[in-house]
Amino acid sequence: MIDDDRVWAVQAILSDYVKSPSLRHLRDTHSLTKVAKDIVKRLDRQNALWQKWEGEREALLKSAVGCWIPIEALRDYLNSMPGQSLTMTDVAQRLRAFEEEPYTYFPNDDLKDGCLALFAKERAEGTELPAIIGLMSEYVEREEERIRIEHEQRRRLMREQERQVAEQRLLSGADCKWTQLGKTPQWYCRTNGRTYRLTPTSDKKWDLHRVDAPAPEEKGQLIGRYRGRGDATKVVAQLAYQTEPRF
Repeated sequence: MIDDDRVWAVQAILSDYVKSPSLRHLRDTHSLTKVAKDIVKRLDRQNALWQKWEGEREALLKSAVGCWIPIEALRDYLNSMPGQSLTMTDVAQRLRAFEEEPYTYFPNDDLKDGCLALFAKERAEGTELPAIIGLMSEYVEREEERIRIEHEQRRRLMREQERQVAEQRLLSGADCKWTQLGKTPQWYCRTNGRTYRLTPTSDKKWDLHRVDAPAPEEKGQLIGRYRGRGDATKVVAQLAYQTEPRF
């Protein structure tokens, strides 16, 4: 007969694994091998370590990962469940071991105060600890998503500001790296006062022109066709400091 500890252990690993929205990831041979190794490692470790964690104790504690539940509160509730008496160290170190497992994460320091405030409020109202953990998990998930969106918005804003600065530098006549003007497919750079334009071709290469100004309609002087911007950059570096031809 399979004991509950092992069932909960495998269920926890598989639950984290199937959270991936990518079917390719779920079917990937490397990913399947990794999750199989995680299961074997987890079961082997349970045979030798963590002897006090019987029944549903581990499942409850793992559900608290990332929630900043006070260790003392966790210890007291876990000790009300069947099993040997747990110390603060037992609970803290088992929780840390969960945090270090694949597909889990350490608690977010930015959410600590909010979690503790929510815990104090619910505890004062007499809410049972598993319900508090569930509520706090939802709070952490919402806050993590909010933080992710805010970071993404800041990143996009910074990129737009950097793009505008680069665009203004190009238009002002200053030397600059490869820069797009708006949403045009062409890229421009200026080195040693000379302006170059890269235009994508239908065969996924780039035409490099020497131009007088950053304008798509200007024909310019064709220098060559290259596989990538890196190849064109090397050519520009060689041409930019060559002596201008005399007529």
